Amino acid sequence: MGKIILVTGPARSGKSEWAETLAMQSKKAVVYVATATDNPDDQEWHQRILEHQQRRPQDWVTLSVPVELSATLADAKPYTCLLVDSLGTWVANLLEEDESSWKNILAELLETVDLVAADMLFVAEEVGWGVIPAYALGRKFRDRLGSLVRQLGVLSDTVYLVTGGHVLNLSILGYPLPIREEPQVRSQHS
Repeated sequence: MGKIILVTGPARSGKSEWAETLAMQSKKAVVYVATATDNPDDQEWHQRILEHQQRRPQDWVTLSVPVELSATLADAKPYTCLLVDSLGTWVANLLEEDESSWKNILAELLETVDLVAADMLFVAEEVGWGVIPAYALGRKFRDRLGSLVRQLGVLSDTVYLVTGGHVLNLSILGYPLPIREEPQVRSQHS
């Protein structure tokens, strides 16, 4: 089995840069799995993508994977290190999925992660530390990403938090919460 590493933190904290550093240290062929799609009409977004691209070494392979993350991970070769940046964008790309479909997509991803022989680095945004979003779509995004990060964190060999200009290894400083089963909806006749 490959190593699973989760790098999480707030926006502009340096989490992608830390994940890139870890990928370089792996001494493996790096496959950068970009979940964002470029939008030339959004100059700020376009600039963010360019910054990420310019930091990457020329020998890294880049795959654009806005949705089919499980299939991409399943195809990974054992001698590679996959850097998935970012889970927040991937979740946003799937917000239109209903709850049942989302649960299936999430379960498939977590099962795949557990079986992949390649090393995997996941970058994820921390979104639940602020005000509860006023809109249903914002709450759905926050809840889905938060749940994914928690579940992936339990599967990970190492979890890092990047904040305030520092990298914290949460795997040394803390311990994982047990995985909780989702409460089942009971019928009125139960």
